Amino acid sequence: MKKICLTVTNDLTYDQRMQRIARSLQLAGYQVTLVGRLLPNSSPCQAEIFHQVRLKCRFNKGFLFYAEYNLRLTYWLLQADFDAIGTVDLDTLAAGGIAGILRRKIRVFDAHEYFTEVPEVVHRRFVKAFWGLVARLFLPFYQHAYTVGPALAGIFTKIYRIPFEVVRNVPQSMATIPPDLPADTPRILLYQGALNEGRGIESMLQAMQALPDFQFWLAGEGDLSIPLREMAQHLGLADRVRFLGFVKPADLKDYTRQAWVGLNLLENRGLSYYYSLANKFFDNVQAAKPIITMDFPEYRALNHEYEVAVLLPDLTVDTLVQQIRHLATDPFLYNKLKSNCLQARKHWIWEADEQVLLGVWERAFNAKAHVKAR
Repeated sequence: MKKICLTVTNDLTYDQRMQRIARSLQLAGYQVTLVGRLLPNSSPCQAEIFHQVRLKCRFNKGFLFYAEYNLRLTYWLLQADFDAIGTVDLDTLAAGGIAGILRRKIRVFDAHEYFTEVPEVVHRRFVKAFWGLVARLFLPFYQHAYTVGPALAGIFTKIYRIPFEVVRNVPQSMATIPPDLPADTPRILLYQGALNEGRGIESMLQAMQALPDFQFWLAGEGDLSIPLREMAQHLGLADRVRFLGFVKPADLKDYTRQAWVGLNLLENRGLSYYYSLANKFFDNVQAAKPIITMDFPEYRALNHEYEVAVLLPDLTVDTLVQQIRHLATDPFLYNKLKSNCLQARKHWIWEADEQVLLGVWERAFNAKAHVKAR
């Protein structure tokens, strides 16, 4: 059985994309090991059909963390039993590149985001230059790659001069259609994802002051976990803003079913966000929940295909309040978006993108076999 090792820097428990990818590859006949990070507050890994390994570091953020993690990951990879490595994002590329090259293993790159253009990096010249150097040093040794959306695939293919295919971060199809919410259900605005800068959460909290008939639920944690909780208290929103903490994928589906709409409020603070294609967009569609999202290229293109979202021209508090109130007072528009979700959910599913993923890996192994046969 061909063995694949997939590497990330995050806790494995909440990474829906990597769980889907690992399961699909395992079910396709590969033996998969997913390697991630053990945090002080990490929950035990859930039982899976693939193998899971978490590396413990003394440092948990900043340059020292990335340096330590890549050193530990390199050491682990140099001893592990695998035939191919799936390197996820630039923050595991050094380890994957070094181990893969030295051991002459198949190398596949998976870009979840435009790493040098995330808000935490884009305006930090030295940090951005460092990750750019990592990409220039190691990506030439990768001939197979994929990313989360068409726009990023085009950009990466041009920059790195290797073809990137598109494996979107879409959910598996749900067999049943979610039931309509009872008429007396509170209108819940649901945000899922990291509580980090550039996610528009501060603007949404301010908007909640003018939306007394709504609740705002946040599923996730991040760098701003404490400041955002303090902000909600300061604004007097404690009774209508609910911080759910880290939520496991299975439980997140239940929260999504309770929501009135989903929120995807990325600020235009770097090309990574501008060209993003977040899983929360598709998760809400699968649950037949209209979305309020930014008018960015990828979401605009999807909304042209199936109108499932209200597209925001900006993230001002006035715009948020206006658009949420408009959707709440226009049942025809809300029901149209919901109906379109029911159509789109048949097509924006993992079962379709999974075939692209399996094709990439099949070609990677076939290319290695062809070289050996020569």
